[in-house]
Amino acid sequence: MTGFKTDTLGDWIEKDPDAVLDYTLDWNAAGDSWLSGDTIVTAIWTLDAGITKVSESMTGTTTTIWLSGGTAGSTYWVSCRIVTANSIPRIEDRSFRVVVMQR
Repeated sequence: MTGFKTDTLGDWIEKDPDAVLDYTLDWNAAGDSWLSGDTIVTAIWTLDAGITKVSESMTGTTTTIWLSGGTAGSTYWVSCRIVTANSIPRIEDRSFRVVVMQR
């Protein structure tokens, strides 16, 4: 997860309340290559109320969400559940926090 920071609660990233930005999860990144030739066929995003999903996309190994809004001083959880094309589909979840700060 490029650009993300990590603390005891997990991965997080800063966002300005006026920004509309994309956040990409690489499910086959170095050190996290459990896909081993499998590909993503479904990605379902869930997020806390107060932040808005503008759009989403995916490739065989990445998922991307575009987010807008949020209130400065608030933190929002964003999660993605994928299902793969394997004959016995792999199902996995990843979550991160969006910390909204006025910049």
